[in-house]
Amino acid sequence: MSNGKKATLVQIPAEDHTKEALAADLIEEKAPEQIYRETAISILDRTLGGGLPSGSMVYIFSDAKSMGEVFLYQFTQARKSYYFSNDRHPKYVLRDIQSYGFETNNIVFVDIYSAYYITAHGEIVDNIGNEFIDAKIVEFTESNLRKIMAEVEEGMDVNIIFDSFSFYLNLNVNPGVIKRLINVIYDATKKLNCLSFLYGLKDTHEKNLVNGILKSCDVIFEIETEKSSEKISSRLLIPKLRGKTPATETLRFIVGDGIQIDTTKDIA
Repeated sequence: MSNGKKATLVQIPAEDHTKEALAADLIEEKAPEQIYRETAISILDRTLGGGLPSGSMVYIFSDAKSMGEVFLYQFTQARKSYYFSNDRHPKYVLRDIQSYGFETNNIVFVDIYSAYYITAHGEIVDNIGNEFIDAKIVEFTESNLRKIMAEVEEGMDVNIIFDSFSFYLNLNVNPGVIKRLINVIYDATKKLNCLSFLYGLKDTHEKNLVNGILKSCDVIFEIETEKSSEKISSRLLIPKLRGKTPATETLRFIVGDGIQIDTTKDIA
């Protein structure tokens, strides 16, 4: 060689041939074809070039004052949605969704709230901080996710929605339990080639735990609210969009008949 150095031939040890075969199997086992799935917010879909890539786990990182849960309500209009309700009883979430004029026929509620806060006799119980109950509710959630994976037929278009994921981050469990839950959600999202939405509150949880979740997610919606002497304005930023170039513009929105997004080009 011109630089005087000899090329090195790396020999693969016999025990590594198994690893080589596994890598070949992974190449042959192709992931589902990624397509764009609409969100039911038309201007957002146009900004995203047709919607969100299928198989995306989306973290909605929201200011608590922003009413970011209305995004979840509107996302249910795009397709059948499995709605994990844990901060409130599903009947109140259903009422709020209907108050925006949205259809609710395609929503299947997974009632985490009642499983955690209400006894078999209908009495409210304080389970906050009970490590055993907290671990069981995560297992209950994972069990329902596996049931959904078994129920959804190949090619079906569905959403999986968590309102809110902050509920799980407030549980008295080892961080490894939350990581396991994230892995189950991620696995379900990829295998079903669907969209999953995790709604979490900003400036509320331990930073390292949140950063780990944000790293795992394919898409991040960051929602901010600003208050001036004259008005309150809300903004949507999309700093992460795995598989596509993230939107560079900030989308301003108001909550009216659902989410109403304004962009400069749409106002002109």
